[in-house]
Amino acid sequence: MSICRSTQILGFFINAAIRSPRLTAAVVFLVLAALASAMTYTGFLLVGVLAEYLGTGRVAAGLLLGAPFARFPWISKGKLRIVGVLPKPARRPLILGILALCLVHFLLHNDYVSAGFIGFGLAFLLGFPWLRRSIFDRILSSVSRFTGRPPSSSIDDTVIEGEFREKKD
Repeated sequence: MSICRSTQILGFFINAAIRSPRLTAAVVFLVLAALASAMTYTGFLLVGVLAEYLGTGRVAAGLLLGAPFARFPWISKGKLRIVGVLPKPARRPLILGILALCLVHFLLHNDYVSAGFIGFGLAFLLGFPWLRRSIFDRILSSVSRFTGRPPSSSIDDTVIEGEFREKKD
C-alpha cells in the first residue's frame, strides 16, 4: 500500500472520529475487548498444551509457565526497580517459541480452530513492536506539524524532549 493511500485511509478514520467520537470510542472498545478475549483464549490453550505434555493440571502448568516470566519490585540505590527472573531480551523469543510449538501441536492434531487462535496470538506478538512504533511515529509526525519544528531524529522514542528558556526580567 502506498504512503498516499495509507494517508487517505488514516484521514478517513480521523474525520470519522471527529464526526462521531462516541461511535469511534465504542468501536475501539469492542476491538480491544475482542483482542483481549482472543489473547486470553490463546493463553488458555497454551497452558492446556503445557499441562498435557507435563502430565499435570492446568493450575500447576500455569504456575510453572508464569514463574520464568514473573517480575518483582527491587529497591537498589534508593530507587524502585522491577526485576524479572528472565532477562528482558529472552522473554519475547521464549514465548514466541512456546507459541510456535503449540501451533505445531494443534496442527498435528488437526485442531484448526485452536491453531488459528495460537497463530493469531503469534502474529500479534510478532507484529506488535512494529505496530507500536508506527503508531507512535504517526502521532509524533502529526503533532510536530503543529509545533513548526521537524520531528526529532533520536533513536530512543521513549524520551520526551523539551526546550526551556529563561525569561530575563
